[in-house]
Amino acid sequence: MVTMGKSALTWVRKTMARAVLKRVGPRALSLLPDNLLLPLRRDDLEPVTELDELADQAPLSLLPAPFGVRLWLVTGYDECKQVLADSTGFSNDFSHLGKILELEQNPGGLGFADPPVHTRLRKVLTPEFTMRRLSRLAPRIDEIIADCLDDMAAADGPVDLVEKFALPIPSLTICELLGVPYADREEFQRLAEARFDLFGGAGAGFGHISESLAYLKRVVQQQREQPGDGLIGMIIREHGDEVDDDELAGLADGVLTGGFETTASMLALGALVLLRDDKTAALLREDDSAINPFVEEMLRYLTVVQVAFLRFARKDMVIGGQTVLEGDVVACSLNAANRDESALGAGIRQFDPTRAPSAHVAFGFGAHRCIGAELAKMELRAAYPALVRRFPDLRFDPTAGPLSFRETSIVYGVESISVLT
Repeated sequence: MVTMGKSALTWVRKTMARAVLKRVGPRALSLLPDNLLLPLRRDDLEPVTELDELADQAPLSLLPAPFGVRLWLVTGYDECKQVLADSTGFSNDFSHLGKILELEQNPGGLGFADPPVHTRLRKVLTPEFTMRRLSRLAPRIDEIIADCLDDMAAADGPVDLVEKFALPIPSLTICELLGVPYADREEFQRLAEARFDLFGGAGAGFGHISESLAYLKRVVQQQREQPGDGLIGMIIREHGDEVDDDELAGLADGVLTGGFETTASMLALGALVLLRDDKTAALLREDDSAINPFVEEMLRYLTVVQVAFLRFARKDMVIGGQTVLEGDVVACSLNAANRDESALGAGIRQFDPTRAPSAHVAFGFGAHRCIGAELAKMELRAAYPALVRRFPDLRFDPTAGPLSFRETSIVYGVESISVLT
């Protein structure tokens, strides 16, 4: 979904934490200002009221940040599109962040690259994400979903929708897309999940990116000798040494992180909406034409990737009435932008499954718009109706405790949803 590759704000949070830890110890995590985390906070499925209030005041706000960084949060829809579309005025290059935080390892992928590197790598990936190429996955996606639902039906007692439905569908789909051995799927899933929880162990998450890159580099090296039928094998056959092992591992890692956790979060939170809304569940069950507007509205309303890749200003400019200086860091709140009533109309902050599709920015915008958007939509369009049709009496497990949502995570989600089928 939303962004192919790793989230820049996740890196900012973790790497700032690491830099502070190296300097003054674990207690320094408390020094990071709360306002820096405002765009990641939610109340159930809604952003916290403070974000809406900030967005109503101005489309750009200067947030306090450590290390002398001037960090702008963009909440206006038009202003977000302006920033995201401007690859001349803004840079995504990882070296900017590396200099600020004294980082050595570049995570690779598309998200932290500028033209001409970004242009070359995206050109390599784009043919693999056309509808013509992706259509070959449709039967396999249907099989994966059916197998997950069979597994749920066979369970004795309550079922966790996250574990049995939301996680395996995108995990196995990405395995199929990349050509990763199925024997590795549990490890594959573990590496992907560990990438997005900002507080699931302050120092523990720092090694996951290196770990998954090392694993995928081994897969790339194996397929250099015997290319498979997945994305990795296709790129090797069609581009050979034009893309080296590190670049290809970085691209594969971007597909993993961008296509797994984001779609899993959408599946889980979308199922939660359906559990709470019998009328909408019935609509999907009975009307095939209802699924497209429902999916588009869910993508907009949930906006699970909350903030886009960080941008670094290449020059002074005026955006939304504010002067952004050369060297400033700019973070676009996709969540706030998708709720901008001045641009998208009154009532846009409410969920309406029958709303005509809006021009939302849930997948980002411009050159860095999520390259896997159509694959994510394929999975969502197939999975939601299959779930409510297979289990028309699906309901919450009354013995389960309250839902636990991921706090201050770049990819918003819920930890588990216990249901009875």
